[in-house]
Amino acid sequence: MLPNKSRGEFTRNPRKDSEGLCESPDLEFEYADTDKWAAELSELYSYTEGPEFALNRKCFEVEFRAHVADKKWTELDAAQHRAHAMRLLDSLEVIAREKRLKVARAILYMAQGTFAECSSEAEVQHWMRYNIFLLLDVGTFSALVELLNMEIDNSAACSSAVRKPAISLADSTDLRVLLNIMYLMVETIQKDDPADKPEWKIIRETFRAELGSPLFNNEPISVMLFSMVTKFCSGHAPHFPMKKVLLLLWKSILFTLGGFEQLQSIKVHKREELGLPPLPEDSIRVIRSMRAASPPASASDLIEQQQKRARREHKVALIKQDNLDAFNEKDPYKADDSREDEDDNDDNDNSIEAETFPLERDEVMPPPIPHPPSERVSFPKGLPWAPKVREKDIENFLESSRSKFIGYTLGSDTDTVVGLPRPIHESIKTLKQHKYVSIAEIQIIKEEEFQKTPLSGGEEEVDMSSTELLYQGILPSLPQYMIALLKILLAAAPTSKAKTDSINILADVLPEEMPTTVLQSMKLGVDVNRHKEIIVKAISAILLLLLKHFKLNHIYQFEYMAQHLVFANCIPLILKFFNQNIMSYITAKNSISVLDFPYCVVHELPELTAESLEAGDNNQFCWRNLFSCINLLRILNKLTKWKHSRTMMLVVFKSAPILKRALKVKQAMMQLYVLKLLKVQTKYLGRQWRKSNMKTMSAIYQKVRHRLNDDWAYGNDLDARPWDFQAEECALRANIERFNSRRYEKSHTNPDFLPVDNCLQSVLGQRVDLPEDFQMNYDLWLEREVFSKPISWEELLQ
Repeated sequence: MLPNKSRGEFTRNPRKDSEGLCESPDLEFEYADTDKWAAELSELYSYTEGPEFALNRKCFEVEFRAHVADKKWTELDAAQHRAHAMRLLDSLEVIAREKRLKVARAILYMAQGTFAECSSEAEVQHWMRYNIFLLLDVGTFSALVELLNMEIDNSAACSSAVRKPAISLADSTDLRVLLNIMYLMVETIQKDDPADKPEWKIIRETFRAELGSPLFNNEPISVMLFSMVTKFCSGHAPHFPMKKVLLLLWKSILFTLGGFEQLQSIKVHKREELGLPPLPEDSIRVIRSMRAASPPASASDLIEQQQKRARREHKVALIKQDNLDAFNEKDPYKADDSREDEDDNDDNDNSIEAETFPLERDEVMPPPIPHPPSERVSFPKGLPWAPKVREKDIENFLESSRSKFIGYTLGSDTDTVVGLPRPIHESIKTLKQHKYVSIAEIQIIKEEEFQKTPLSGGEEEVDMSSTELLYQGILPSLPQYMIALLKILLAAAPTSKAKTDSINILADVLPEEMPTTVLQSMKLGVDVNRHKEIIVKAISAILLLLLKHFKLNHIYQFEYMAQHLVFANCIPLILKFFNQNIMSYITAKNSISVLDFPYCVVHELPELTAESLEAGDNNQFCWRNLFSCINLLRILNKLTKWKHSRTMMLVVFKSAPILKRALKVKQAMMQLYVLKLLKVQTKYLGRQWRKSNMKTMSAIYQKVRHRLNDDWAYGNDLDARPWDFQAEECALRANIERFNSRRYEKSHTNPDFLPVDNCLQSVLGQRVDLPEDFQMNYDLWLEREVFSKPISWEELLQ
């Protein structure tokens, strides 16, 4: 969008970059919990699994024909459907592995919507939903969990996989079939459909509660899947189909804990409970209404623009002063793109400052050409976010004001303003108007009280929500889970080099026989890249959901997870991920739409050619890759917010140029999280960086929330504030350990806090059961311990 300086409005013009190409428009991307249902279903299967659809159908039809003659599944009534589902479930409990696998495949075919009898994708999805609710109602999910447990503990399969030089699709067959059914059940049931029958809605809510409760092996299903991830990463089970495990883990967490909208409503409800004022705005809606900013210029742009500026300045010198403005409008060398001006001279781009001589301008300029109203975008009034102020900020402001004007301080007193000038009174009033107290601050204060008064503080009422149950389940092994997830993320990142010691995440994508033709190799290449992208998507979503839910449930649960992510080098890993051509990652075409489920099972498959594989889809961007990037940026924000030590890690790892390159993606939400990360480190990057990146500074000012007395743009008094970063992390760790110990270590209660019986009569009156051998040797004990030992009674009395 180009500022039209005569009107002060914005017009939508295609602009050219340094290579003469039109700049891309804003990406029409809507951030949500998940992609469209069809996309989420198709990402479960790799293209190598394609032939198994027909195999599942064959297994179902053999079972079906044995009991139902000459009828289709879609022609039976509800009672017959239920009877056959029960028969399949009974057949699943056989000892013979091969028979069990065939029955599992038949159940998988049902969960896939008995697609051979359907003529369209919508019909497949209708029958999927019907069949899955039926399977859940007869108790299939519990049976699948038991079988999955058996497969996890199958030591023969593990030892055979460890010895194999190359893992392929065949090694994970049993696990893949079970995980496919479970994923389809969770993914289908979590989608709320207004057309659902009332009994389906009851089944859905019951299933959600069961999935988040410790009903399976005395732990929630997510804990079992986490243990699969760590077993895989330790090298003991390289045949585990990790993509499917991670997808099921993500969808289980999403279903049981809730997505971003549920998080917002939980936050609103919790603030009401704690008596805090309502949120100033709904952050999701604010971000959705934002527009992307033009990305800052690259180095090649800057060099070219220096040459253009030199030519322009030479011409300007030959023009009379009174015609200067008119000439600027017609200058063939004047850049159309707001990026085309060097970042240093950003001030010249500001349409308000540029109107220096409005009277002269009116005389020499022709009347503005009217544009169609559809092209106008009204200039936003005000800033998008309400400013926020912390209690600590008000204290700091008052303390500095008192020491400056009066020469004394009152500590944390924020009410006494005696002796301070009138403008300071106004400032304090404004700060207090925008004061924001977070749920986390209240939780920290309450925890301090519990630690100070362990006896008189009373029992803490812990709401046993799904989030609390999950935290209790993963608490003993949380550090290992975080390390395992980051190891897989590293192996799936496009910037990672293939190393011999890195883990192999391709167990559920590599065929038994490697490709022999160019076409097969191209197809496998697309499949492997897509496989890695889906893994990144799942891990980024898991980490973000857990961080957000734990933060709402209790701040120290969030801090515990965040600290272990930092210890496992999550910050440099995410920066490494972004240190690539991020535009090419977001526009990657690693998909073959004709092979996606359910399209591939209801349409005749056209002949694939090298050209059709290279063409990919016609989408402007890849939804999952943009989703992953935003998630990773949000995780990085969560890890570094209000943590000086971690902010300095961003500076030390030279994140500024990496993040600045990510601004090239014209999507408002992604840009917002990049700008937030740049804002926290701006004061440490030096004056020269700020001077030469004024466009980025302007974007931060326009899009990121303001903290009223935050000097992020100046970098004042940095030398006078030497933070002990190690002490900061150690103090936080001590608080987390105290919290976990107080709330979760019931068996190791501090003996100092146990009640003591001081009454002599009740102590002596207690019955003590002595062991048999002591009673038999009582005389010997008396002789040795009492009679033969001299006792100095005088010393005892003293």
